[in-house]
Amino acid sequence: MERRVALITGGARGIGKAIAEKFAKNGYDLVLNYVSDNTNLEEIQNEFKEYNVEVLLEKADVSNFEQCENMVKAAIEKFGRIDTLVNNAGVTRDNLLMRMKEEDFDKVISINLKGTFNMTKLVTPYMMKKREGRIVSISSVVGVVGNAGQSNYAASKAGIIGFTKSVAKELASRNILANCVAPGFIATDMTSVLSDKVKENINAQIPLKRMGTAEEIANAVYFLGGEENTYITGQTLNIDGGMI
Repeated sequence: MERRVALITGGARGIGKAIAEKFAKNGYDLVLNYVSDNTNLEEIQNEFKEYNVEVLLEKADVSNFEQCENMVKAAIEKFGRIDTLVNNAGVTRDNLLMRMKEEDFDKVISINLKGTFNMTKLVTPYMMKKREGRIVSISSVVGVVGNAGQSNYAASKAGIIGFTKSVAKELASRNILANCVAPGFIATDMTSVLSDKVKENINAQIPLKRMGTAEEIANAVYFLGGEENTYITGQTLNIDGGMI
């Protein structure tokens, strides 16, 4: 029996890597992209060896349609299928609107939102042919409620929600389910450098009084993007400890 395949953008580190590990533990072969030439490909391959799955690592900037196209073609050539797409790659360029540079707005929109468009458009034909597929895009609670100093990021993440709702309606007849996961404050390398005082202030805003973990995001993504989800589409699941 052929193993299922998950393509996860930004899957070489952080939340994306936790998502990749969750799919690997459940027997999915993986396609992961990376951007930096400094990425230790051998180390990443070794980390997934214990799961006895195949991992294809492709250099691709998700904001570049041609590079995305090459990655998808490489995935099909190697595995012959893509069952799940996880649009996880994203960046921030935070600043107040009055101080935000045009290039910082454009950068966030092109990677977060256009990258989601690029990958979804390119993977969809293969899912349609198979008459089955799962697409999970990582939005953010900031895309639901907004946040001062993150107008570019909030716009990109709100755009992903609207895009997903539309795609879900377009693709439902082919049994392709599209959903969003909207994380709140998650403990990552980015938040580990915050002072204890800042962390305390963040936790005070969260009813569960703690940040989430990358694994908690991965669990939700795997449910929505795996075989057990057969009737949920067009939804946004907030994973935020009750914050919003």
